[in-house]
Amino acid sequence: MARKAAYHKKRQNTTGMLLVTTVVIMMLIVVMVNSVELREKRASYLAREETLMQEIEAEQARTEKIEEYEKYTQTKKYVEEIAKNKLGLVYEGEIIFKDEN
Repeated sequence: MARKAAYHKKRQNTTGMLLVTTVVIMMLIVVMVNSVELREKRASYLAREETLMQEIEAEQARTEKIEEYEKYTQTKKYVEEIAKNKLGLVYEGEIIFKDEN
């Protein structure tokens, strides 16, 4: 009877070790798959970040141009230019030559 109990105990230990090993291997596989997916996500996020940074730089340059244009529109030269080109106004005593064509 003692032999039989020892045999069952040894068999239970072997089965238990096999189950634990299987679970550990399955967990390692899951972790590896998730690791690969995370690396892919990270790469896509880095690419997206680079694209967004370029867009930010382009928008900052555009903002600077708009600010420069805003300053230009507040100058006397801009007002004169608009008055001459769009409204056809001239200074008093200024002579205008028009092409006959």
